[in-house]
Amino acid sequence: MSMTPAAAGPVRAAPARVTAKVLKGQKALVTGANSGIGRAAALALGEAGADVVVNYVVDDQAAEQVVAQIKSSGSDAYAHRADVSQESEVQGMFRDMMERFGTIDVLVNNAGLQRDAPFHEMTLAQWNTVIGINLTGQFLCAREAVREFLRRGVVESVSSAAGKIICMSSVHQVIPWGGHANYAASKGGIMMMMESLAQELAPHRIRVNSIAPGAIRTPINRTAWQTPEAYARLMTLIPYDRIGEPVDIARAAVWLASDDSDYVVGATLFVDGGMTLFPGFATGG
Repeated sequence: MSMTPAAAGPVRAAPARVTAKVLKGQKALVTGANSGIGRAAALALGEAGADVVVNYVVDDQAAEQVVAQIKSSGSDAYAHRADVSQESEVQGMFRDMMERFGTIDVLVNNAGLQRDAPFHEMTLAQWNTVIGINLTGQFLCAREAVREFLRRGVVESVSSAAGKIICMSSVHQVIPWGGHANYAASKGGIMMMMESLAQELAPHRIRVNSIAPGAIRTPINRTAWQTPEAYARLMTLIPYDRIGEPVDIARAAVWLASDDSDYVVGATLFVDGGMTLFPGFATGG
C-alpha cells in the first residue's frame, strides 16, 4: 500500500519566509525547476529577490505553478521549456533570457535524472541519456552563462562577483553506487568540471561551486522513503536520522548565490545529514 510522506518519516516544517532580499536585482536561471530540488531552489531564489527563469522539459502546468508562486513573492519569473542536453535548445533559452531579463547573474545547474541498471545490462541509451542530461547539460548551460559573465563583468551595485554558478552534484560524486554506474560517473564528472571551472574563472570574479545532496525527499528517489520499511533502511545511512527536504538544498543555493559566500570558490557543500561520514564505521565497520 502506498504511504503518505508523513507515514514514512517526519516531514520537516518549511522555514519562515525569506525576509532579506539578498539577491535583489539579480537574474537567475534554474534548470529542472518544475519539481523537487529545482523547484525549491527556484522558489527560494525568487523569495530572496531574484527574477527567475524556470527551466523544465515536461509538465507545463507544474512549471507555471512555480512561476506564479515566485511572482507572488514579488519577483519576476517565466517558464522556458528546453532539453539541457541539446546545444541549440540551451542557446535558445539563453537568448530568450537575454532578451527578457537582459543578463544572468546566477545559474543553478540542477537538471538531472537516473536510468538505473546492473552494469552488464546497462544499454548505451541509458548511459548516454544520464551523461547527456546530468553532465553535458551542465557544461552547455555553464558555458553560455560564463560567456555572459565575461561580457558584462562585475556590476558592484548588484553583486561583488561577475556571476555565480551552482552545480547540483550528489554524495555519489564520492560514494560509489553499484547499479547506478552512469549516475555516479556523471556526478564524479560534475565535481571535476566544477573545480576546473572554478580554478579557471576565479580571476574573472566568477564563482563556481557545487551542492552535493544526500537523500532528499523528491520523486526521483520515492522508493527509498515512501514506506516505513524503506524509510527505516534509509536511516541506517544517515547519522542525522531524518531524510533531507528540498528546502534544505534551496537554503544552501541561496547562500552560495549571495555575497555572503563571496570567498567560497570551487567548494562542494555536502548537504546530506552526515551520509558521507560513512555511518557503518561508527561501530567499527
